[in-house]
Formats: sequence, C-alpha cells, structure tokens
Amino acid sequence: MAISRSQLVKELEPGLNALFGMEYDRYENQHAEIYDTESSDRAFEEEVMLVGFGNAPTKSEGSGVEFDNANEAYTARYSHETVALAFALTEEAVEDNLYDRLGARYTRALARSMAHTKQVKAASVLNNAFDANFTGGDAVELCSTAHPLAGGGTFRNEPATAADLNETSLENALIDISTFVDERNMIIALRGTKLVIPPQLQFVADRLLESTMRVGTADNDINAIRNMGMLPEGYTVNHFLTDPDAFFIKTDAPNGFKHFERTAMSTGMEADFDTGNMRFKARERYSFGFSDPRCVFGSPGA
Repeated sequence: MAISRSQLVKELEPGLNALFGMEYDRYENQHAEIYDTESSDRAFEEEVMLVGFGNAPTKSEGSGVEFDNANEAYTARYSHETVALAFALTEEAVEDNLYDRLGARYTRALARSMAHTKQVKAASVLNNAFDANFTGGDAVELCSTAHPLAGGGTFRNEPATAADLNETSLENALIDISTFVDERNMIIALRGTKLVIPPQLQFVADRLLESTMRVGTADNDINAIRNMGMLPEGYTVNHFLTDPDAFFIKTDAPNGFKHFERTAMSTGMEADFDTGNMRFKARERYSFGFSDPRCVFGSPGA
C-alpha cells in the first residue's frame, strides 16, 4: 500500500517549520564488537568441529604403540536470512510536496530500520544463550553447564550457580575460561578478551575494570584483574541485549562468533507504470551464529 497525501497532510501545508521523528542518532555496528565477519557465496555455510587425539599413554618396553582415532564431532550451520523492507509513495504525494524530497527522507528511515533489525538479530544469539530452544552444533544452547565432549564427559561455559556481575563472579569466570578443555578433555590455553554487557551494567563494569584498587572494600588491595592484564579489550556495551543482569565474556577461541555476509545491503527505486507510484526497497542477506561455544562464558545473572 502506497503512502498517500492523506497520510502526509501536514507535510503539504505552507508554513511548516520542521519535521521530526526520523532523525535520531542510532547505535550502529555494535555486532562488530562480538562477531568476526566473513563473506559467503552459498545458501548456507557449515563449520565442522574436529576431534584430535587424546593424552599420549605410557608405552611399556617391547610393547606395541597404541593407535588413536580422529573424527568429526558436530557441524555448525549458518543459514542466511533475507531481510528486506520497502515503501511506496503515490504520484500525487510526490508532486504536491512543498519541502524536502519525500523519497530521500523516507529512504533514510528505511536504512535506519534495516540497521536496527541487523543489530537485533546479532544480539539475539546472546539473548537466547541460555535458552534450550536455541542450540548450536552440539545440540546444546550457547551457554550451558553441560556441553557434551566427543571423547566423553562435559564442559561448562556458564557458572554452576548463576551470579550477578561482581568482582568474585568475574574472577571465577576468568579462571573457568583458563581451564576449558577440548573435545578429548585436554586443557587448552584460552583467555577472556572482552566483557560484553547490557547498558544496565556499564557502571559496574567500568568500576571493576578501570579502578586501580579493589572495588567496594576499605583495603588497600590492587585491582588484580586490571593489574594482570585480564580482559585486554576491556568491555563493550550492547544496547540490544534484553536481560539487564546477564553478562558475557568473549574469549580468544578461534571460529567462535561468526557473521556471514551473503549479500550486502542494496537499495533500489522504480516507478510503477500502472499507478505512477514510486517504490523504494532495501534488501540484504546475512546470518549470525557461533561455531565453538568456547568462544564465550556467560552468566544469566542471579
């Protein structure tokens, strides 16, 4: 349905001083603080978790060497979504406009809608991190206390007892990250690199990471997290996170959070021959997800 003059009455009247409501600043590209972006030329992308060898056993003198097997654990699939939005203006609405070009004004609003949707979809991976209905390649949600290992057993990237963001919970999370294991239950060297938080926790995060002394104590102790160079990339606020007390620590695990760009955003316009309406469209294709859940440690908050 096209936007007609009846919907733009005030924009057609002489004496109008200002139009407002679509020129707000916006939070842009916050997904870039979390995801690694790659291009894609397929309908979907798949990444496979490989299982290496386990601990090497002791070989008795004169006995044969033990052979081990390597295989695939699971596959993470990224299915690209098409995101598009359009609007149309009647021929008469374009002809009778006395001020700014209607097309240019509403095209900016179109771009704003597309950008907002992208940030919402990017944040949804973390917003659903504790929901068993949104699983990864290992058939478990992103943050879990029981990620299955191909070699048997489990590992967790969520605290055994949910905790709010504070000095103790942050230190415990960093310790847990440093003891993550691979699919054969061997310890791997990972560390937390960045704290990802909703806006409600930004003041807590700043005190925890930027204070030279311990927060909330009368002791003259140093801030160990800052002093040891933990979380070298500091913290980032994502305004599209919906849980006010959940927090996440991004790690340096390779092949973690991925953003595949199938088709960059494009815009187009055309006139409809029958009606004379001008039609404007924006479209892009992409996907957000994760391959290795070791890329994050998250707590839903107490």
